[in-house]
Amino acid sequence: MNHKPQVFVEFWQKVGTKFLPFADAASETLPLGRLLRLSLFQVAVGMAAVLLTGTLNRVMILELGVPTTLVAIMVSLPFLFAPARALIGYKSDTHKSLLGWRRVPYIWFGSLTQFGGLAIMPFALLLLESQTLGPAWAGPVAAALAFLITGIGIHMVQTAGLALATDLAPEETRPRVVALVYVMLLVGMFFSALIFAYFLEDFSPKRLIQVVQGAAAATMIFNVIALWKQEARRPSLTNPKIESPSFSEAWASFRQDRRSFRILVAVGLGTIGFSMQDVLLEPYGGEVLNLSVSQTTLLTALFAAGTLVGFGIAGRLLAKGADTHRVAAVGTLIGVVAFSFVIFAAPLESATAFRIGATLIGTGGGMFAVGTMIACMELAKASGSGLALGAWGAVQASAVGVGLASGGIIRDVTGEFASTGALGKTMMDPSLGYSVVYHLEIGFLFASLIAIGPLVRTIAPTEPQNIGKIGLADLPG
Repeated sequence: MNHKPQVFVEFWQKVGTKFLPFADAASETLPLGRLLRLSLFQVAVGMAAVLLTGTLNRVMILELGVPTTLVAIMVSLPFLFAPARALIGYKSDTHKSLLGWRRVPYIWFGSLTQFGGLAIMPFALLLLESQTLGPAWAGPVAAALAFLITGIGIHMVQTAGLALATDLAPEETRPRVVALVYVMLLVGMFFSALIFAYFLEDFSPKRLIQVVQGAAAATMIFNVIALWKQEARRPSLTNPKIESPSFSEAWASFRQDRRSFRILVAVGLGTIGFSMQDVLLEPYGGEVLNLSVSQTTLLTALFAAGTLVGFGIAGRLLAKGADTHRVAAVGTLIGVVAFSFVIFAAPLESATAFRIGATLIGTGGGMFAVGTMIACMELAKASGSGLALGAWGAVQASAVGVGLASGGIIRDVTGEFASTGALGKTMMDPSLGYSVVYHLEIGFLFASLIAIGPLVRTIAPTEPQNIGKIGLADLPG
């Protein structure tokens, strides 16, 4: 009589582990409720990412009439601070304070900075669009300042928040804990995209102000809840008398591995290849395929869902012992197919092909990010330097900024030549500028494959990776 209940319990325990891949991320020191509460800071970051690289860039280009080049520069500004991510992580590791907190100061001031940028952003955008008073440079400067402040806050919160998650997790569950925290970024992107799409269905400047400032308020609420009573005060770790290695010494240790330069080059090229479309995808859907603000905002949700699928595929492959560089290469090839769908969406006038392409861009980008990140983890183990992960994040985020700016500029220049007939009557098509950018992205993806190739040939497949259910560990953000 007692055997059946025991079998029933064991069955549901296995089901929970199979279909809830992070159910085993919890521990006695970090229960699941506390872990999910901590991960709210990633929800706020995902919400800001949707605004900066999705909703606002389409609104500025089509609804507010701001030139694409200027929008691309604005959206890329938050990434100017990206190279400092490694330094932020190092500083939070070695922070000196009599209060005993290492991560809390960076998360708190990062939250305030992110809130401030979002709070002034809608007014700055409206000033940029219809400035009647003051000097002509006031609008662009105000908008640039809002984007830059928001980006600084995002980098501070994300870097220190992921470090705090790593501190709180026991070593055996740390990969799955940090993976869960990172996946919450995509969850935040997915649901915030749906919410923004709903509220911006009937667009107006007043509604834009309400949505962006609502996101600013939600940022502070989420981050305060996430931070509350999470980090214990340990003055022994923050004592000013403790000696720590300098940043240059830690960086030199990482650079001793000859593979480090090649993998970072591959990360930069591949990330540019995946990110040049970030500022163009929604305007492309609106201008070429005549999709509404709500419909194009939903593309961000499809992109986030595709990224989650990419994470899952990469995790399963790596758990079976697949080479990290091969996983990244497969993601790159999926990206090539994805951009082909997007390119052919215009001549076919197919919104369905466009949506498939947007989803596959997320899938390929997710696999590429996981593969290169795990490769950097292997470098970190070999060199004994935790800066490898910070370097991955810095290169990745910096490449996103370069991709965003260059994508907008190339689209504007090419579109201007096409619209004036300088390229011939057959080229006078609004999709031409976008198509040139998408073809260049395919070229960058192939260049990334060239950089990855020697690493695949010279490194034998490893043992199955101990990276948890989804295959992410110690993500730098």
